[in-house]
Amino acid sequence: MIRKTAFIATGIAIGAGCATLGQHARSFIGEAAVAAPADTYKNLNLFGDVFDKVRTDYVEKPDENKMVEAAINGMLMSLDPHSSYMNAKGFKDMQAQTSGKFGGLGIEVTQEEGVVKVVAPIDDTPAARAGIMSGDLIVGIDDESVQGMTLGQAVDKMRGEVNTPVKLTIWRGGKEKQKIEVKLVRAEIHVKSVKFHKQGDDVGYIRITSFSEDTGEGLKNAMLKLQEEIPNDKLKGYVLDLRNNPGGLLDQSIAVVNDFVDHGEIVSTRGRNADETMRYNARPAADLSKGKPVVVLINGGSASASEIVSGALQDHKRATLIGTRSFGKGSVQTIIPLGGPNAGALRLTTARYYTPSGRSIQAKGIDPDIVLLLDPPEELKGKDDAKGEASLKGHLKNGDDEKSGSQALPIPEDAAKDKQLNAALDLLHGKTKAQILAAVEAAQKEAQKAVPKEASKDPAKDAPKTAQKPDAKKAD
Repeated sequence: MIRKTAFIATGIAIGAGCATLGQHARSFIGEAAVAAPADTYKNLNLFGDVFDKVRTDYVEKPDENKMVEAAINGMLMSLDPHSSYMNAKGFKDMQAQTSGKFGGLGIEVTQEEGVVKVVAPIDDTPAARAGIMSGDLIVGIDDESVQGMTLGQAVDKMRGEVNTPVKLTIWRGGKEKQKIEVKLVRAEIHVKSVKFHKQGDDVGYIRITSFSEDTGEGLKNAMLKLQEEIPNDKLKGYVLDLRNNPGGLLDQSIAVVNDFVDHGEIVSTRGRNADETMRYNARPAADLSKGKPVVVLINGGSASASEIVSGALQDHKRATLIGTRSFGKGSVQTIIPLGGPNAGALRLTTARYYTPSGRSIQAKGIDPDIVLLLDPPEELKGKDDAKGEASLKGHLKNGDDEKSGSQALPIPEDAAKDKQLNAALDLLHGKTKAQILAAVEAAQKEAQKAVPKEASKDPAKDAPKTAQKPDAKKAD
């Protein structure tokens, strides 16, 4: 979830690119406290004084629980865009999200400049069917402005009983935004994170929409079924589609990589102290792909766990990456329960993750081996880029060469119009990278020729031409 909070209840996943969650939740109970300097205790006393003044002297009796929760969230929001506090309800919602089953609209969202920004609609949900797109700004819910709402409050308004309606007011586009009102009906969301089919009669196509608890098992089932459908001597390889996949669970991304490699490091996480470094290695004899070629599709909506997978397969030279640069979320959030079963939890950024070659993806992303843009529909031209992690206020810095986001269009429903998929198929069918790049360049030149030139400012040149004499040269 890339940007603020991690609760997803009702199909609203909070954050741009699902946070890569740590595999083990930790508890505050019994952990050694770190000694704090005297100034820290003075500041805590100051907080206590302000709290007492507000609760006794404010014009109306305040909700003390809300005051405490707001103070905690304010503290965490000052750290980075991904650390947050979840109350009991938010914690439960987050657990529902990672289980792959929850109720609502099916939108992964974050908060940006006071409004709710769509990271990506989840496939086969009310949001996807209504045409909501990555990058849309939700500015109103049931005719109420989201300005002044927290992300959690906005999500709560989008939740509701199954089969009840909700209206979203959306701004779409860049400087010249288009106002759209969308009416949706809430539904129970059952997210199958892995979808697959034969592409032609010799390629296995696998799309992973998010990394939830069942992703690793879903990928294994997909590969085994594809191997049953396509004889080994005919199978050219696999296309692994991670476009617009916002991420999810770290352990599931490791399991996915391990289905394609059987040795070496997959990812490492490095925390504040050197002794907190963790390295995750592939298990031997776990390569279900049997060494078949792999092409991975990514774009500006591929984040977090998606970047772990694509970066690892690229470093192992196990896959060719096609598409556009990924989002650039290179941090790990650990879920830390704060008490009993009815208590909340802390979602805290505890480490950065690195690819096997030692690359940090934070605010940089993964660059594909073959950069290839999709053709945006007319209404989205110039409005199809995701800003990326580097654009988030308060993001973890990563040197001077941070990179902006890239194109993040919806995947074309017509496979014939999906240039990235077709390039992947060409690669698996024997074309070289150089041939594919040459074909892309040639197509771009042809497209430029087809664009009519702007009218000349010289009226004489713009005037209709008279009929040519029989011996006049013909224009090409």
